[in-house]
Amino acid sequence: MQTDRIDRAILRIVADDARLSVSQIAVRVGLSQSACTRRMQALEGAGQIRGYGARLGRRALGFKVRALVDITLSTQVEEDLAAFERAVGAIDGVVGCALVSGNQDYRLQILCRDLDDYERLHREHLGCLPGVLTIASSFVLREVPTRSEADAIFGAG
Repeated sequence: MQTDRIDRAILRIVADDARLSVSQIAVRVGLSQSACTRRMQALEGAGQIRGYGARLGRRALGFKVRALVDITLSTQVEEDLAAFERAVGAIDGVVGCALVSGNQDYRLQILCRDLDDYERLHREHLGCLPGVLTIASSFVLREVPTRSEADAIFGAG
C-alpha cells in the first residue's frame, strides 16, 4: 500500500499516542472522522498499523535486569529452527527473539526481576531449549535513549 502525507501523519500520531480517539486524530490531520476511520482501517489492513498499546515501565513493575542472550544451535535445519522458535515463544520473560547473521543463530532479549531470576530462567528454560550448542549472556548496564520507530521511519519532524 502506498502511503501519502496524510497516512504518514496518522501513523506518526498513533505511534506517539495510541490513546487518542479517531476524532482527535482526524482533527490533527484535517480529515472528517469517517475519512480518518477509513484510512486507519486501510493502514491496519495493510499491516502498517499492527496494534495499539502502552509502553510499560518495566523497572517500576519489578523487572530490573535486561539480558541479551546469543544462542548458537547445533544445526541449521528448518525443522530445528522452527522447534527452537516454538520453545522460545513459550518462555515468560523473553520479549524478543531474532534469527541473526554472524557467529550466533539467535539473539534473545529477556526481562528478569534480578540475577537470581535470570539464573533460574537459564537453568530451567534456556539450557533445555532444543538444539542449543552455546549460550552467551550479556546484561544491559544502561539503556541509552534512541529514536522511536516512527522517528526512524519518518524522520524526527
